[in-house]
Order: sequence, then structure tokens, then C-alpha cells
Amino acid sequence: MNDQIPVKNVTPVKVHKPEKLDESKRYTARDRIYVRSVKGPLENFRRFFGFFFIALFVAIPWIQYDGHQAVLLNIVDQRFTIFSLTLWPQDLTLLAYIFIVSAFALFFITTFAGRVWCGFMCPQTTWTYIYVWFEEFFEGNRNKRIKLDERPMDFDKFWRKAAKHTAWVLVALLTAMTFVGYFTPVAQLYVDFFTFNTSFWAGFSIIFFTVCTYGNAGWMREIMCTHMCPYARFQSAMFDKDTFTVSYDASRGEQRGPRSRKLAHEDLAEKGLGECIDCNLCVQVCPTGIDIRNGLQYECINCGACVDACNGVMEKMDYPKGLISFTSEHELAGGTTHIVRPKLVGYLVVLLVMCGLLVADIVTRVPLEVDIIRDRNSLYRENMNGDIENVYTLKVLNKSQTEHTYTIKVEGLAEYEYIGEQVVTVGGGEVYSLPVSVATDPYNLSDRVTEIYFNVSTTEADGTVVEVSEPSKFLYR
Repeated sequence: MNDQIPVKNVTPVKVHKPEKLDESKRYTARDRIYVRSVKGPLENFRRFFGFFFIALFVAIPWIQYDGHQAVLLNIVDQRFTIFSLTLWPQDLTLLAYIFIVSAFALFFITTFAGRVWCGFMCPQTTWTYIYVWFEEFFEGNRNKRIKLDERPMDFDKFWRKAAKHTAWVLVALLTAMTFVGYFTPVAQLYVDFFTFNTSFWAGFSIIFFTVCTYGNAGWMREIMCTHMCPYARFQSAMFDKDTFTVSYDASRGEQRGPRSRKLAHEDLAEKGLGECIDCNLCVQVCPTGIDIRNGLQYECINCGACVDACNGVMEKMDYPKGLISFTSEHELAGGTTHIVRPKLVGYLVVLLVMCGLLVADIVTRVPLEVDIIRDRNSLYRENMNGDIENVYTLKVLNKSQTEHTYTIKVEGLAEYEYIGEQVVTVGGGEVYSLPVSVATDPYNLSDRVTEIYFNVSTTEADGTVVEVSEPSKFLYR
């Protein structure tokens, strides 16, 4: 009890208060990023991938199938045509399945290979690179563009800038017209637009998407990726230590610094140098302007441009490639990447289940829809013969793309009189509205409400019978 606790004198820590924010720098404009062109396997693959999907995007609206536009998302008529499949508002579950499958496919790919969607398939990235190509074509390489922007306006600068922006507007206009062509007949759209005969909404949509494409790919560029796209914010929730991302191997690269090309790789340790020569090419080729050597950052879109740039430098220096590469955190730490892991398997299982449900919904989809609307003016009426009569309106929706003849029957009443057409022909993708009446002797009715069914059926060309039985009520008293 008499033992004393030793007291040690500790130098007090000086607390540094944060400096007061300079209000004049709160809303400073961003520095413009002059993207440098790069060559390499990843860049070639990205270009091929981008051009393939651009060609697909442009070609799809022009494809004809069975005498009509193969893909037409007609919002006005609430009818989506995709080759032989016609979707209506009643098919909302299919659209929900498509969105769910797309989401889990994105989650699965992101968990496995990071933001490769952003780097290789995202329209924002693809169109930005197209605009950068026009920029290089008219204004020169990165250094020439910097010098061109620094010098005062003259004729040479004016025509280069004017030609670049003209090309940007033309690309934006063609992009907008192609996109709107998914929602309105594309051939007529081009004729109407250039003859100033488009509808208000078609013309407005073309102008709106032209401005958006020009602004996003020409001016905003990386702002869309770093500030407006939500994907950059929640992607880290899907990353783990086995996710393949573009990473810098600091154990190989540090200490970085310039050196002579004559310095052999085996002599780097004696000079206290790593493999990174600090050329900054990885920063200059990055479309979002980050330095990958600072570690994984949410701005990185995994495009691999820095990988190609660094590998080119390593090849010239006769160093091993892969200083910057697609690798995992485990590999950087000297371990092994685990491809099969619970999170990835979970996403894959859910993706396969949702794909199965989507396919099952499409396969079991009945290309016929029947809606029954009762007459709201009277619940029932007694006709001249003393029979009780109920009036209905049948809406027969032919969800296929070919004309069909339908036969209508009533089930649920022992004896009845059907007043109206019993055989109707409905064109492909059309709705047929049919007023009918059902009458029966009141002695056949034991309840005030009798459940009946309107049975609508047709036979396909291959002999398959398509039948829909829709319930309704027969009222009395």
C-alpha cells in the first residue's frame, strides 16, 4: 500500500489549430487536364472494345426485323419492340429483372476487376476519348495544346479551335439523333429533322442530348466521373484485398528519381533508387489527372492508360514490366490472389438466379392480355325477355407481332346468352376494344354475385394454343 506509482515527466504536445479557410479559394476553377496519347496492348483493346460498342450503338436502330424497326422503344404508345418480342406496361417485371441482372453483373465485375466498366465500356469515357482524338487531330499533341492555349488568339489558333468544336458538335448531334432513334422510327427521324418537320419532343430531345454530349465529353469530362457519377462513391463497398485494380508497386518503384539509361537494373540498389524514374507519364495519360503512385483513389477508372505508359518506359529502360499493373492488394503484399471467395461467389449465385428468372419469365410469357371493364352506368338490367343482363368491355391485347384471330367464350354460368362478337381479329401489337353483354334467366342465379370467366383463345401457326381466362363478376339484385 506504501508503494508509489512512478511519475514520468512528459513534454506536452503542442496542438496545431487548423488554418482558417481562405474564402477566396473555396470555388476555384479546376486545372484543365491535357490528356497525353498512349500506345500499348490495353489501349488497343480499349479502343477496339469502344469502337465495337459504338458501331453496335449506331447500327441497332437501323436493323429491320419482319418489316419493322428491330429495336423501337415507343414511349408514346407504351410499347417496346425488341425483335420478335413486344413489351407492354403489363410486362414491367421483365424490365425489373433486366435492371436487377445488370446491377448484379456490375457488382460481380467490380468485385473481380474494379472499375473496368468505367474504363472500357462507360459511354462517358468512350466519348471523352473520341473528343480527345479530335483535339489531338486539330491542335496537336499534349505539349502543342498547352502552348496553343497559352498564346493569344490569332488566325491559326482560331481555325483550329473552330474546327475542333465543329467536329465536337457534329459528333454530339449524330449521337443524339442515334439515341433518339431508339424511341422513334429512325429513318423518318433523320428526314424530319433535316427538313425541320420533327415533332416538338423529338426535336427537343435531339437538341437536349446534343448539348449534353458536347458538354459532358468536351468540357466536363472527368467532373462527370469524380463528382456526378454515384458509382465512384459506392464502388469501394465492393472492393476487397483480392480485387484486381490498377496499382503501383511501391516496393519496386521507390525511391523514385531520374537516372541515366545506362544505369543497369542491378545497380539501382547501390544508388538508392527504385525502378520509377519519375517521368510523370502515368499522370499525363490519366483522363482524370490523378497520380496512381499515391495509391488507390476513387477517381481512378481502371482504364489502364498508366499501365501502358509505364510499361513503355520500363521497356526503354530495360527494366521488368509491371511496375504499374492490374493486380490485387494481396499480390502487392507478396501473397496470392484468391479468385474464388464468398463475396464473389455470392454475387455470381444471385446473378445466375436472376438470369434464370428473367429467362423463365420470357419463356413462360403469354403473348395475350385480356382486361375486363364492367359497365359503370348500371350494375345490371332486365331485358325484354325478362333475363338479367350485365354489360362489359373486353380489351384484347395482342402482345405478339403477328395478326391473330381470337375466340371468346364465357364460363361459370350454366345457361347464358352472349351478345356481341365471339370471334375477333387483332393485329400484331394492337388492342381491340369489344363491348359485350351476358344475359341469363334469373332462376339460374343462386347468389347476388356470381363469378364468371371470359375465356379468350387462339391457335398459333405451329399449332400451339394460347389461352387466357380472365375472371369477372355477374351481378344481380
